[in-house]
Amino acid sequence: QLQLVESGGTLVHPGGSLNLSCAASGSPLRHYAIGWFRQAPGKEREGVSSIDRVGANFAYTDSVKGRFTISRDNLKNTVNLQMNSLSPDDTAVYYCAATTRLAFWGTSLVQNEYEYWGQGTQVTVSS
Repeated sequence: QLQLVESGGTLVHPGGSLNLSCAASGSPLRHYAIGWFRQAPGKEREGVSSIDRVGANFAYTDSVKGRFTISRDNLKNTVNLQMNSLSPDDTAVYYCAATTRLAFWGTSLVQNEYEYWGQGTQVTVSS
């Protein structure tokens, strides 16, 4: 059974950067496409970024394009989300999720596509 643990969330000033990490255990991460999602207070959870099983294809929601970068290291069983130029609108609990349901090169920002979820890590952007 795949288990996912996020880390790296903290309080950061506007304009700052954070790198979130998602560590997998219980199953090789190379079998899964990965997505990062976030949920802000009072809002629905939204897809932020996704990466295919080998790190060749990527997807980003419009609000983070050019600021966030997703990457993965299948040997280390980790996926990272580098977040730059953060604004208060990025404040949320960030979750990583994994799925085998997509095509080999597939990505998705749709949460119903994902089978496994981490517990989340809080990112707060505030001065």
